[in-house]
Amino acid sequence: MTNIQAIVLGVLQGAGEFLPISSSAHLAIAPKVFGWAYQGLAYDVMLHLGTLLAVLIYFAKDWLKIFRDAWAAPRSPEGRVLWLLALASVPAGLAGVLLNDYAETVFRNPLWIAFNLVFFSFVIYAADRKPAQVLDEAAFSPRHALLIGLAQCVALMPGASRSGMTIMAALFLGYTRSASARLSFLLSTPVILGAGLLEARKITPDQLNAAFAWGLAASFLAGLAFIWLLMAWMKRRTLAPFLAYRVLLGAAIFFYFK
Repeated sequence: MTNIQAIVLGVLQGAGEFLPISSSAHLAIAPKVFGWAYQGLAYDVMLHLGTLLAVLIYFAKDWLKIFRDAWAAPRSPEGRVLWLLALASVPAGLAGVLLNDYAETVFRNPLWIAFNLVFFSFVIYAADRKPAQVLDEAAFSPRHALLIGLAQCVALMPGASRSGMTIMAALFLGYTRSASARLSFLLSTPVILGAGLLEARKITPDQLNAAFAWGLAASFLAGLAFIWLLMAWMKRRTLAPFLAYRVLLGAAIFFYFK
């Protein structure tokens, strides 16, 4: 893999992790379209570590407050956030372990990816159009944490989108767009970390080269940029442009690989 290829994949990861367009779909399809050697799911997951660093830095003050309140006032609404994020991560963690083989094989079929991109676009659209989106993070509860965590399991299938599924679930539960995005991004931290630790053992020494470093750097910088973009976007606008892109991409993949 060349440095340029690694940078392209890193940017796709950084954009797709936080925009509801599915980073795993882009990472699976791009090598096939451009004729690049596919580096494997382990490499894709390790690129996620760049976006993990991005979300940690962007929400650094939030994470410090979350950890402080979790120990100082664990029964307060703010103090419960850490434990609720941990609870929400359990379903995805179990699904990742149990369905890992499918994630590397069946789920990466281009036609299946195309279907997921299109189908879940309409589901996310329905959530985005739901009225009475008034809840903020103070309403986050064990029930909501489990429901959002279960929705996150669907993102094991490329094309569904982790951010798309978690934002969708939060919107259906009545959270505002900005609160849904913030919960989605905070929830990405333990999931990306867990997946990275699980897949790190599959990375071979020859993959830890300059191209890998460029990919990590690109995913980190792109991740920071697209977190900021979506947080600003969700305060004023709907997800319609991203959903239209998903549908067009899904249709293009279908006709390219049918």
